[in-house]
Amino acid sequence: MPQATPAHAPLSLYTGTALAASGAVIERYSTSFALACRTLPPAVRRDIAGIYALVRVADEVVDGTAGAAGLGTDSVRSALDGYEAEVASAIDTGFSTDLVVHGFADVARRHGFGTELTAPFFASMRADLEVAEHDGASLQTYIYGSAEVVGLMCLEVFMDMPGTRSGTPEERELLRTTARRLGAAFQKVNFLRDLGADHDELGRTYFPGADPVHLDEARKERLLADLTADLDAAVPGILALDHRVRRAVLIAHGLFEELAQRIREVPAAELTRRRISVPTAVKLRIAARALSTSARFRSRAGEVSR
Repeated sequence: MPQATPAHAPLSLYTGTALAASGAVIERYSTSFALACRTLPPAVRRDIAGIYALVRVADEVVDGTAGAAGLGTDSVRSALDGYEAEVASAIDTGFSTDLVVHGFADVARRHGFGTELTAPFFASMRADLEVAEHDGASLQTYIYGSAEVVGLMCLEVFMDMPGTRSGTPEERELLRTTARRLGAAFQKVNFLRDLGADHDELGRTYFPGADPVHLDEARKERLLADLTADLDAAVPGILALDHRVRRAVLIAHGLFEELAQRIREVPAAELTRRRISVPTAVKLRIAARALSTSARFRSRAGEVSR
């Protein structure tokens, strides 16, 4: 006699399909993050892809894709508002008809985060429709919502790995502080790399006084020094992660460190006219170096496999 199908089976299939769809998003939109994520354990890679896909879709809404489809500014804002509402509902109920939202909500519910992180994120996405030029205060708020909270979302996944050192309040605070610094560094590198396109195509200037007309070598060096300090400050938190996720985060750290160095080598006037990238061969060398660094640290720390 055939066994009855478990009541939860359709939801499991749907959720698995949703997270698989999210994995396709990261592969298509970011070769760098996809490279780093390939070294993660499959379940962690799935969950990080679920976060990335949600962030990527919201970014596309405000960065021109919705406009290219013919939506005016008010319609784009309405689409973003609707997307945020759908995310909040899915986190509350555990279901969405949107596969990316459903996958993200599953990750959020399992790892214990919600609108305390998604609300600042969507506020920053909304700022892209409303703020053409940031001052120091608005930029800090924007970076927190657009990048630091994404680092905190990923950290919630990583802290559920048994090898992550997060047992005390001090350890958890270190991890959260360094996750924010790493997210901020990634965003600042992207701002510098995309400075010309953000200004000319999207009408945005993120760094005060660093539009294509006014960016000079001194200003560029100050911005690079600031983001390099963020990258350096993130290292202790990275080393406190479970070795199975540490190596992936070290790869991402190395890729953005390389981008920063390549930006440093390009004159400010030229930087606004070209987008700096890291060749595939260099990415692979960075990945190999990060894996070696992670293995050496694991050996010195006496970590054991779980």
